[in-house]
Order: sequence, then C-alpha cells, then structure tokens
Amino acid sequence: MSGHTPTRHPAPAGERDPRGPGLVPARVGIDRTDRARELLAEHGAVILTGSRATADALVVAAALLLGDRLRELFPHRVRTSGDAGPVHLHADSFDLLVDVGGVPHRRRDPDEDHVLVQCLRPAPAGGDSFAVDAHRFADGLESADPRLWEFLTGVDVDLFGAWAGLRGLPSTPRVGRHVEYTRTGRRIVRRTDGAAPLHRDPDADRVRAMLTRFEHAVHELELTLPRFRLDEGDILVLDNYRCWHGRDAHTGDRTVRILTLRSTDTR
Repeated sequence: MSGHTPTRHPAPAGERDPRGPGLVPARVGIDRTDRARELLAEHGAVILTGSRATADALVVAAALLLGDRLRELFPHRVRTSGDAGPVHLHADSFDLLVDVGGVPHRRRDPDEDHVLVQCLRPAPAGGDSFAVDAHRFADGLESADPRLWEFLTGVDVDLFGAWAGLRGLPSTPRVGRHVEYTRTGRRIVRRTDGAAPLHRDPDADRVRAMLTRFEHAVHELELTLPRFRLDEGDILVLDNYRCWHGRDAHTGDRTVRILTLRSTDTR
C-alpha cells in the first residue's frame, strides 16, 4: 500500500488540536523526567527521546515516569509489519492468562492503564502515528451523537466477547461499558474490536448496530487527525484510560516494541 492518508497539518506539539480531540505529543528528553510527568498528566501522552532501541529502555522509562506508582509490568511485545494497512485507533487492553510450570501467569490485563511504544525501526514510507484524547472525543458525542453517547455510557457489553475462542482468554465474560470510572475516580474510555453483545441479550441487534456506529465514528475521526512520526528509539507513552492511538499504512518494514503496565491508580 502507499504511504499515509492525507491529513491536516499537525497541531503544536503537546497541545490539543483546537479543531478536535487530536494530539501531537510533545517530545521530551528521557533525562527530563519531571517535565515528562507533567506533560503526561496534562495531555495523557508524551514522546520520550534519547533512549536506545532496547527492551531495557521501556522498563527504565516506565520506572522514571511512574516511580513508586508502578505496580505491575507485562511481557514485552515486538511487532514487525511489512507493507501493512493502517492500525485503527485503539486503547491497549486484553485479558490473557497462561500456565507456566503449573502456575497461572497473567500476560495481559484488562486494566492496563499505561502503554509505552518504542520505535525500533521506522517504515521507509508511511507508518506515521496518530492519537486522540478519548475523553474529549466522548464528551463531544453528548451533543454530536446523543444516541451513541448513551450507548457508550449506559450499555453493558462483553468487552472481549468477539475473541471468545482464543486460547488463554478466560471463559467468564468481562462485562463493562465503554465509558466507566475506577474506584479512585479515573475515567476509562475504551476502544476495542473485541466488544460484543452479552450472551442472550434481548437487545443484541441494537448493540451490534451501535458497535458498528461507534466503529464508523472512530474511522471518520482518524481522517481528521494530525500525524506525527516516531524515530528510532523514541518512546510514545500514553495514559491508556484516556488516549487512543493508531498508525497509517506503510510500505517496507516497521518494528515497534510495546510494554503495557498497571499503576497503583487502576481500578
């Protein structure tokens, strides 16, 4: 496929786009920990520069940003894509439990509240990233699409039901709403392709229709978002409860390493 989709000019780094919820995270050196923490708290996203493209860099970055709030790290995931289509806006969240030597071991958690993505090899053409403040997007739906807003805030779904046949995914449905709050008051705005109606939900047809409506709204939003590029070693850090991210189609190979985690502020 060709490079990325034509888009608007980027908003100033680290600022919300005044025309929408799009974000272009500010770029901050890995040695400026206090400033990076401020930007992450204010905007929900920051790009750390100056790291080597190693697995250690992600662990160090997580520790520097979260300090004693860091609760649990999950296994690194290396993703290489070649001549690939776009990755649509999403929030990293999954529920994967495996058995290692007779001991249950959690490899992914539904309440991963931060994600770090390090670029190991940028694509030669295309592959630019995009991100949104999902809180702001959801708030806009209250007036722009009240029916979708009511669905996202008021209807329970099986968050991973579309992937029910996957080995390691617990058989007990994970029931929740797309917009919820934790016990500490943090707002979660979810975006996953795994959502499905609850088993034998009498309103299942309407739920499917609203999930499709949500998907279309997100895909339309992507066309309006400013883009930014991750260079080798750059680490995109996101508040996973607040921000969604994706990337454009690209030619050639592109490789990233991903680390998800839970902090003491999860539910």
